[in-house]
Amino acid sequence: MLDTNESAAPARGFPATEYHKRVCNAQALMHKEGIGALLITTEADMYYFTGFLSQFWQSPTRPWFTVIPSDGKPVAVIPEIGAVCMRNEYMQDIRSWSSPHATDDGVSLLADTLRDVLGNNARIGINMGRETNVRMPLNDLAQLRSALDPKQFVDATHIARSLRMVKSELEIEKLHYVAQRASDVFENLFAFVHPGMRDDEIFRAFKIECLKAGVDDVPYLVGAAGQGGYDDIISPPAGRVLSDGDVLILDTGCTYEGYFCDFDRNYGFGAVDDDAKRAYDVVWQATEAGLAAAIPGNTCQDIFQAMHNIMNAGGAQGESVGRFGHGLGIQLTEPPSHTHWDNTVLEEGMVLTLEPGMIFAPNRMMVHEENLVVRADKPQLLSRRAEFELPVA
Repeated sequence: MLDTNESAAPARGFPATEYHKRVCNAQALMHKEGIGALLITTEADMYYFTGFLSQFWQSPTRPWFTVIPSDGKPVAVIPEIGAVCMRNEYMQDIRSWSSPHATDDGVSLLADTLRDVLGNNARIGINMGRETNVRMPLNDLAQLRSALDPKQFVDATHIARSLRMVKSELEIEKLHYVAQRASDVFENLFAFVHPGMRDDEIFRAFKIECLKAGVDDVPYLVGAAGQGGYDDIISPPAGRVLSDGDVLILDTGCTYEGYFCDFDRNYGFGAVDDDAKRAYDVVWQATEAGLAAAIPGNTCQDIFQAMHNIMNAGGAQGESVGRFGHGLGIQLTEPPSHTHWDNTVLEEGMVLTLEPGMIFAPNRMMVHEENLVVRADKPQLLSRRAEFELPVA
């Protein structure tokens, strides 16, 4: 179990054995379904299986591919500009082309690679399900399908998803570290946020403090403030000035080595409405109920229902966010979702957020969020638990 006061940054990267284990686990699932190759096209899955971590994904110009054969190591099929960054102790088979290319941006090279690894197998696994995408031009995908005909593309969403939902201890170490650093900043917020500041100034100051605390980046920060509460939690700053009686929420996704934290905190300034304080208490208690339900064998539906019951009894006038938390890891939000319809069974090592939110008055809502690891007996918090009562300055 990790020491929640630990502050040393985890070692950069992962050993080759970590990637080998991930690929072998994927190949075991591929063998069960007769899949000869798994085609990876997206940033998160490619990082998970190969360790390729680069800001270059921000550019839509070039496609990137990795092929996982049914046996052996993955093969990277990538633009030449990424070959050095991709190569590591584990990834050695790297096939590249000069990109961007006017007529053939890696399609023929990818087709040749898939033929090499497939042999007589006719099934290529690719993501097709909820919360996935294929990152290549649709025209190129059609060309690839034609070049490989009669081989079939089949849905393999569950392969990477099932593996990524359960984190290794090395992954959890990074998730713990970034959540602790964000917790440091949240707990010190009144030292650098005060009435009279514009919301854009608050956002900028918060990001600076997070970077100073030791995170790599702050790619996600949303929030809002309003008299006695707020009615929106996903908009960018608009220049509004923080004033006496406001309730402020900040929700951040900081990263360390590509792994996200994702949680929020609420703050009051001056004479805060009692209704907001009561709503804060309700979502705090709902989070406690969610923590109690977050044990192996329970489902995401169980977590949802536990939090829903507390908020319903606490006078919630509505629930507009659609779910009360989700998976967390290489992406800010990952499957599963805490909803009334998600029956995903919890396993040890799953990293989740709990995010109960309720409308407690017209145009006013209260949202609360924590990060945790599912453990055998009870969950382990990655974020430090929010204060029992709404902090007011």
